[in-house]
Amino acid sequence: MTHAQVVTDRAEPAVAPRPERPQWLRFWQSPQGQPAWARPALLAIAALAAVLYSWHLTTSGYATYYSVAVKSMSVSWKAFLYGALDPGATITIDKLAGSFVPQALSARIFGYHQWSLTLPQVIEGVVAVLVMYRVVRRWLGPAAGLIAAGLFTLTPITASMFGHPMEDGMLTMCLVLAADAFQRAVLTARLRSLLWAGFWVGVGFQAKMLQAWIVLPALAITYLLLAPTGWRRRLGHLAIAGAVMVAVSLSWVLLYTVTPAADRPFVDGSSTNNAFSMVFGYNGLSRFGVDVPGAVQSMFTGGGGTEWTKLLSQGYATQVGWLYPLALLALGYGLVRDRRDPGFVLWGLWLATFAAVFSRISIPHTAYMASLAPPVAALSAAGIVLFWRGYRDGTARWALPVAIVAEVAWTVYLARQQPAFLSWLVWVVVGVGVLALAVLLLARRLRNRLLVAGLVAGVVAMVAVPSAWAGSVLDSRYAGSAFDASAGPGGRSGPGGFTRAGNDQAGRGTFPPADGSRQQGAFPPGPGPAGAGGFPGGPSGPGGPGGGAGAPGAAAGPGGGSDTLTAAQQTLVDYLEAHRDGARFVAATDSWTSAGSYIMATGLPFMPMGGFSGSVPQPTLAEVQSLVATGELHYFLLGGQRMGRGGGDSTITVWVQSTCTTVPVTDTQSVYRCDPS
Repeated sequence: MTHAQVVTDRAEPAVAPRPERPQWLRFWQSPQGQPAWARPALLAIAALAAVLYSWHLTTSGYATYYSVAVKSMSVSWKAFLYGALDPGATITIDKLAGSFVPQALSARIFGYHQWSLTLPQVIEGVVAVLVMYRVVRRWLGPAAGLIAAGLFTLTPITASMFGHPMEDGMLTMCLVLAADAFQRAVLTARLRSLLWAGFWVGVGFQAKMLQAWIVLPALAITYLLLAPTGWRRRLGHLAIAGAVMVAVSLSWVLLYTVTPAADRPFVDGSSTNNAFSMVFGYNGLSRFGVDVPGAVQSMFTGGGGTEWTKLLSQGYATQVGWLYPLALLALGYGLVRDRRDPGFVLWGLWLATFAAVFSRISIPHTAYMASLAPPVAALSAAGIVLFWRGYRDGTARWALPVAIVAEVAWTVYLARQQPAFLSWLVWVVVGVGVLALAVLLLARRLRNRLLVAGLVAGVVAMVAVPSAWAGSVLDSRYAGSAFDASAGPGGRSGPGGFTRAGNDQAGRGTFPPADGSRQQGAFPPGPGPAGAGGFPGGPSGPGGPGGGAGAPGAAAGPGGGSDTLTAAQQTLVDYLEAHRDGARFVAATDSWTSAGSYIMATGLPFMPMGGFSGSVPQPTLAEVQSLVATGELHYFLLGGQRMGRGGGDSTITVWVQSTCTTVPVTDTQSVYRCDPS
């Protein structure tokens, strides 16, 4: 027996190897078939997205009108089910409430805070980033997927939007999930995947109504042209998936339609208590200037202009369009290379359809533009990868240099319209771009590593400025607001007001319009010095719902609104509660802004009269008189700041002032008590 055998015999028994952990427990390791660096890089991008989107989580602000509804939905299950503005569920908001369901649930779990309302959007943003990677990786490989995820993360509008409590976050996530399911469907002709795509579009409809349907031409045309099955089967699949999509989309509208009017809230945005009029009229055709019977006239007709070049203006292009040249070059190159590539057909049609619609409708805030971020990011990533491949194999040596030149020129054009913001970076980008071009032009004389360095320099030149604009959200001055999610200098708000990109050619117009017009969605100025501007409870203004200092909501946080009361407000609430005498409502107000401040702070059933616009016939004088006669309502708060064109039914005000007794509780509003005759 040898010495080695003796040592082996005396050694301790070998320990059995540990069982390998399941893949889901080793989330940092790339799945089989992907490079080892893919998953760690993706997690790094997702972490970056989480940091950007959540940086101002505790100071993200409230979205005024919608945050009032979230408060109501978080304290009343009836308000939650019907998307009511008030806890008493007398009137809905003027949109479907699907995007506010996660916010209301978060507020129920964690309490009503700025961060609890914003947290769902942060999660939606990270999910969208991860799914963007999966869609583009399945199309062009992991490198393209990572670039697409990174570009989507660093799109200025997404960096700001996902950090605020806005409905566009849920819509964007749903559209990306629909693209993921649709991609599987068009590659395999699998009906189940197409049904999931229809489902996600339907959920997106619950978040932003008809805006979700703008993607349908891209999905339908791509499937009809490219799904690997016969025409009859393609048409049948689309019909079934379309039925699922319509059913999910209209589920809330149908719930309203079959529920007796006496058992549900009145539909805001409609003069006839009709959900179809609100969805397809007030929030649909009226944005094109078309009047629909039963729909309240939209306050946002023509916002931002309707010219075809609108999306190229500084106000919009700096938020979502820095990579337009790269995306369009990639689209043209890809279709010439293979016109039956489902990826280029899908993303190209998506980009074209949304751009065409957005060019012709009103755009109240720049977050609408977030629907353009997925196709721009996907096509840009495809361009970077395919142009590099074409350069390396000699099939398209021109493509990459042309893309760098076009992108740097477009970047300089946009950036120079904001000369006070990161002006030094523009010249750095120009220098890096020139260096990249020099390296690429001298390719045959350089080593492979230098060529890669030239590629990296070219990519940096193309994406540095938009990435810096996206990163500027880490500074509260450039983080946008809960009403207008514009990153960079477009996101800054003056005292009491806010900017709205696209109001003028420079994208720095104010809202209301400078000419004082009230025809295109202008709001009455809030109290305060000239130039303070803004509407009562406006984003980043000194006043929350109800107006300026001393008025309801004076302690507004960023984004408008307040979840606390002033001493005078608390005195009024205490008085109304002490003398409520079992009434169903604490008080009725002549504007939602006045009721909203008290609802956000207390969750008590204050009744807003007149809806968002102030012109909705809810409640009627007869209904008010009935509530008073039955002891369900005693108090009325009149004279608060109004948002919109009116303050409800003026006959109610006349009746209250002539019939009820003035109660001297506060100097900021007139308080009346009405008792049964």
